[in-house]
Amino acid sequence: MKDAVRKTTQTLACIVVILFTGISAASAADSEPPPLPLHGIEGSGGIAATYSAYLTNPAEKGEIFGKPSFGTGLVTMESGKFLGFATITETFGNRLELGYGYDALYLDDLPDDIRSATGVDISDDFVYLHNFNARVALLKEGDFARAWVPAVTLGAHYKYNDTSDRIDRELGGALSGIGIADNDGMDYTLYASKKIGFLPRPLLVNAGLRSTRAAHIGVLGFTGDRDLVFEGSMVAFLTDRLALGVEYRQKPDDYDRINGLIGDEDDWWSVVAAYVVDDHLTISGGYFDLGTVLNHEENRSLGLKIKYEL
Repeated sequence: MKDAVRKTTQTLACIVVILFTGISAASAADSEPPPLPLHGIEGSGGIAATYSAYLTNPAEKGEIFGKPSFGTGLVTMESGKFLGFATITETFGNRLELGYGYDALYLDDLPDDIRSATGVDISDDFVYLHNFNARVALLKEGDFARAWVPAVTLGAHYKYNDTSDRIDRELGGALSGIGIADNDGMDYTLYASKKIGFLPRPLLVNAGLRSTRAAHIGVLGFTGDRDLVFEGSMVAFLTDRLALGVEYRQKPDDYDRINGLIGDEDDWWSVVAAYVVDDHLTISGGYFDLGTVLNHEENRSLGLKIKYEL
């Protein structure tokens, strides 16, 4: 526990220092809007754990290819687990965004807990998840010369867990026994986004529906049940460069429990901040309440991520 507190404190200090450094380096705000959206942890344009109907870095008018965007980050959890991720997106015109996200979850003491409970040594300290994403803008904000029309984006997301089958075999089918049926699956998302401009500062509202079979976004695997869940966020632009947001992601929770090893799948929420250092670099971080993640509650997690646009 002391190590977890120390890691959490160090991460928070890093977030504060980096954000302060960015503010100091770019104190003069310009008239250009911030380069949103950021990258979500699964490799689509969004906030952090949730997404947006805005596409990432669309092409300039008259061009086919937008410039690619890259991201990387880390979410440190209270128990000692952490989720590292790397992301890339490319937008074609202003209608199609392709993205990839690589997620690596460090299991910390879960292998030790499994050994104590079953006598079995699993060969993995990390679980790896690949996310292949395609999103199409059905509507652009303000289409049909109607200011009230939101941006609307439809997404398809193929997820592949290259670790869960091996862990299941080593445990004699324990994951299959609780309802984890596959190591891959498809998510489908429908998002609407609208920037509200009549307030003293702009407010961006994102709301989405996700059809999914993923357990813990796929790092535990995929169940045989498909659920429709809600996710969304609100982002306030405190200045042209600094934004503060809150987000919520509902989770399906469709598997059975293994006492002491795999608990409930809880909904996620977070409070996040982002700072636009310049036209290419955005730094963001936040506080994440992830509920139970496998064998521990992770209600006080901290994250930091960087997005760079060419």
